[in-house]
Amino acid sequence: MAIFTIPAIVLNATVIIVSLMHKQLRQPLNYALVNMAVADLGTAMTGGVLSVVNNALGYFSLGRTGCVMEGFAVSLCGITSLCTVALIAVERMFVVCKPLGQMTFQKKHAVGGIVLSWLWSLTWNVPPLLGWGRYELEGVGTSCAPDWHSKDPSNVSYILAYFAVCFAVPFALIVGSYTKLMWTLHQVSRMTCVEGGAVAKGEMKVASMVVLMVLTFLVAWLPYTILALLVVYSPDIKIHPLVGTVPVYMAKSSTVYNPVIYIYLNNQFRRYAVPFLLCGREPRDEDEASETTTTIEITNKVSPS
Repeated sequence: MAIFTIPAIVLNATVIIVSLMHKQLRQPLNYALVNMAVADLGTAMTGGVLSVVNNALGYFSLGRTGCVMEGFAVSLCGITSLCTVALIAVERMFVVCKPLGQMTFQKKHAVGGIVLSWLWSLTWNVPPLLGWGRYELEGVGTSCAPDWHSKDPSNVSYILAYFAVCFAVPFALIVGSYTKLMWTLHQVSRMTCVEGGAVAKGEMKVASMVVLMVLTFLVAWLPYTILALLVVYSPDIKIHPLVGTVPVYMAKSSTVYNPVIYIYLNNQFRRYAVPFLLCGREPRDEDEASETTTTIEITNKVSPS
């Protein structure tokens, strides 16, 4: 957990700091990236740090009230981050594919998406505080999360609803949005008839990023989802605590590679974040074309004349 937590805190904090320092990064399309960094930093600071401490102690040290507070905080930030991944996919699809015509993606749209991600997460993480479901120790007993071990019908119904709306819905949005985006780029590439041109290369780059994004999403969240639903559907199954802990840590590991994939592979962010991490040293010269510029170029080619 320390291996995941320390880089997660450093990387996500860097994203937030450089965004505050440089006005060029405060564009509507980057709001969701910063929101994801805030949510991932919250997950790392609550779930990550506490897990490191409790694992060292060998038990959960904050009592029942602390368990509920930690479970709620980690779940709130974790689901917000997960929803933000879906939000990024939808935003990119709208900017490139323009399903609503020539509507410009503005600050109000970006802010609305961020507010929606937090409200969606809050809506589905508050019920255990009110009696529908509950937060309980999980895995080796050093962290807390929604209780997917209980056989109580009320708790089972909550877990089923929770994973339907907090995993299945975001994943469907991610797959649907990126499928639409890839199809649009493919059509643009066919219209240009330039196999080795900028559009063809851009299509391959976007395709690689899409595959990477979907795979990392599944690596982080699918094992946790499968294990939880397996216990819900087969309550008599015996799962060793260490086996139950691995999917939990895989889900929390997303706080590390989310900023790497979505932000540090973005030339625009990397141009400011890397010198900050290197204490002012400039990295070697690299391609100055930012992801935003590429998006604008592709958008112009997609737009009708």
